[in-house]
Amino acid sequence: MKGLFIGVWVIITIFIAPVEVLAQEYITSQFEAEVTEVLDEQIVESGNLSGIVQKLQVKAIDGELQGRMVVIEEGQFVRVDQPKYNVGDRLIITQISAPDGSSQFYITDYVRSEALIGLFVLFVLLTIIIGRFAGVASFIGMVYSFAVIFTVVLPLILRGVNPVLVAIGASLLIVPGTFYLSHGINQKTHVAVLGTIITLIITTGLAAVTVEVTHLTGFASEEAGFLQSQLGGNVNMKGLLLAGIIIGTLGVLDDITVSQASIVSELKTAARLKNPRKLYSSAMRVGRDHIASLVNTLVLVYTGASLPLLLLFINSDQTFGRVINLEIIADEVVRTLVGSIGLVLAVPITTALAVYWMKGEKDKTHSFHSH
Repeated sequence: MKGLFIGVWVIITIFIAPVEVLAQEYITSQFEAEVTEVLDEQIVESGNLSGIVQKLQVKAIDGELQGRMVVIEEGQFVRVDQPKYNVGDRLIITQISAPDGSSQFYITDYVRSEALIGLFVLFVLLTIIIGRFAGVASFIGMVYSFAVIFTVVLPLILRGVNPVLVAIGASLLIVPGTFYLSHGINQKTHVAVLGTIITLIITTGLAAVTVEVTHLTGFASEEAGFLQSQLGGNVNMKGLLLAGIIIGTLGVLDDITVSQASIVSELKTAARLKNPRKLYSSAMRVGRDHIASLVNTLVLVYTGASLPLLLLFINSDQTFGRVINLEIIADEVVRTLVGSIGLVLAVPITTALAVYWMKGEKDKTHSFHSH
């Protein structure tokens, strides 16, 4: 028995322990670099695929190797999406340092931050120039929404708090803050806030019932699986799916609720419609056109985001009935339909609230406008 124990200890010492030490001593880091020269370039074939193998010289822009030249070979394995790198391209490089001091370098991706920042600056400038004060106010509201999401929503979900409760609480913070910042403190905004909250409550209930009836788990995407494995099951994925539907619906309710409140205001002041039924009927006629355009927009947005997935299934041998039952498809269908139902309901709800709010008021041109 003693000899057996010694033998096991020797095996662990010789084979297993060194592997654990080596695994712990490998260090991975990333830095940005710019391609300074293409040293070699060849076209390779693999079956029906063709790719390009490149030997690149890059200069580190930041990190411990800043200013140093590194040679990288890229494209040894033929891929459909293998890019061709050119001099001047800025790349993200992953460095894996071994215990013996040697390093291997791999191209992880392009550096896209500058282009993204430029696009964001263009968006801000156009919003301010064209929207003027309203544009500035809406931009501040957008910043506020992101602040709530990144400082309240995400940290609480990571701590294991129910994502649905977090999303509802965040909505109660986001709606008044963004609405009053963007549209001012007035009766029109009061109606829009109330209409949005009521619609959101109904939409949340509908989404919860639909997710249960359709047996969605929240694990349809690869990101959900990675998140669950990294956090050790600390996040309720079904709740996270519901939270995403709630916040996504909230993002489009602003437009329709504020518009309907404004329509009622204009019809009462400009057209001098004093009868509540006629006022409601006239506002709803405009609202129906708004519904048609927004629902179509929402469907196209979701479709555009899912085009590769839709093409994959259209090209398969599965029937439509089989495809629609797959969770990854059913997930998007639920998001689209629940969001669209919320938009549709927001029109009569907000219109009725606006008409009721104005009932009995004298005809004042400033009654529903900012001061």
